[in-house]
Formats: sequence, C-alpha cells, structure tokens
Amino acid sequence: MTSSLVCWRCGTSLAALSLPLRRLDVCKQCKAELHVCKMCVEYDVSYAKHCKEPTAEEVRKKDEANFCDHFKPKPGAYQARDEAELARAKLALDDLFRK
Repeated sequence: MTSSLVCWRCGTSLAALSLPLRRLDVCKQCKAELHVCKMCVEYDVSYAKHCKEPTAEEVRKKDEANFCDHFKPKPGAYQARDEAELARAKLALDDLFRK
C-alpha cells in the first residue's frame, strides 16, 4: 500500500503509485528516482555497504535507481533536514579551520 509512502527526497506522498514500485518510477514533485537504496527498508548507514541485507550486492549510488532484488519501499524514508544542526556543524568547522 503506497498511501503511507512518501518520497525519500522531498516528502511528497506517493499514494498515486502502485506497488511494487517499478525501477523507473519517479516522484512527480521533485523527479527523484524511487527504486533507490535510500527508499528501502534495508538501508541503514550503520551497516557495511549501508545495507542490512547481507546477501545484497553493493550499490554505490544510493540515490539512483538500481536493480536490487531485496528492495522494499520504506514508509518513513524522508528525513527532514535539521537546518539548525547543519548551521552548528558548519560553524564548528569554520572555527576549527580559522587561522
């Protein structure tokens, strides 16, 4: 059921699409490809190759369409950017490299 799925890049609802997502499906709003690692339930940056599935072949570009047979769309794939956290990190880097 795609009613709870949202685009991994912009958060737009994907309710109009049917499952399974096809390799070439894209978000109508931002044109992001959807059959990507970042949209999969197995995607996890704390694992080797950023994938919890041990038998999956490595996919180098996590935000581009791929042929992975283990792909399962993840309802909560969209993560809003924390602009305040980003600003603090940039400030810390500036302080670190300031002469």
